[in-house]
Amino acid sequence: MVCYNKNMNKEKVREFFNAMADSWDQGMVINEAVIKTILDNVAVREGIDVLDVASGTGVLIPFYLSRNVRSVTAIDVSERMSAIAAQKFSTNGQVRVICADVLGYLPDRLYDVIVVYNALPHFPDDEQLISALSAMLEEGGRLTIAHGMSRERINEHHRNVSPEIRKPLKPVEELAEIMARHLQVEITVSTDSMYQIVGRKL
Repeated sequence: MVCYNKNMNKEKVREFFNAMADSWDQGMVINEAVIKTILDNVAVREGIDVLDVASGTGVLIPFYLSRNVRSVTAIDVSERMSAIAAQKFSTNGQVRVICADVLGYLPDRLYDVIVVYNALPHFPDDEQLISALSAMLEEGGRLTIAHGMSRERINEHHRNVSPEIRKPLKPVEELAEIMARHLQVEITVSTDSMYQIVGRKL
């Protein structure tokens, strides 16, 4: 079981996504049906506060706003990714974009929903991330880690990427064991089209 990648380098991760940012949206494949399912499973709904972790250029932000959430805080370690997201949503007072490492983030509020979408392989330690994010949830709030494709496709996609910036995505059952130490696991999905785990703070 892989829980921690000691070879991963946060600075290399930041540099990689800075370099990719300007072409990121052009290469983005958005499966709206899968995104709808992911957001339904984690109960994204009207009037809630969402933390979007490793938010990139803000691909999920329009989907949150379409559900009339109260606020979206988008956080990403890449300055360039964050700048693009901030420019896209600069006139929307519901959206706040922060460039920072979420593991060092000290929120000024707790969140109803926290989403980590298409990003877990770029965090070196799954339990460290889940523990940190669990502390940012309101009582009854939910954390989801999700991908818009299968685990096998994610790992194949990253096969030729340096271990300095990624680790394999583990089976959802193994991730559930880790999450269960911090949250009540409500949903696990691992299919040909998506991967998701949802935990609720009691």
